[in-house]
Amino acid sequence: MTRKTYPLEFKLDAVALARENGAHLAQVARDLGVAKTTLLNWVRKAEKGDSPRPSLSQADMSELRELRRRNKLLEQEAEVMRRAVGYLSREINPK
Repeated sequence: MTRKTYPLEFKLDAVALARENGAHLAQVARDLGVAKTTLLNWVRKAEKGDSPRPSLSQADMSELRELRRRNKLLEQEAEVMRRAVGYLSREINPK
């Protein structure tokens, strides 16, 4: 099994989300689709000063989180539609 790699910007955004007031690390990890331990490692690394740029503003981070949730929902809806089309096409054209 190969390890998934993430772009630096994604990691930095994830760390910024995790650092938000009231943000729960486990929830942020679930929202982003990464393991909690992976996110924790990124946060620890950033705390050591390995972060090359400042985080986004609270408003930008909130918008980013909402857009990612919306994107995930749309991807799930698209998957349901793909499966429905496959199912219905089998009913119309049985082999």
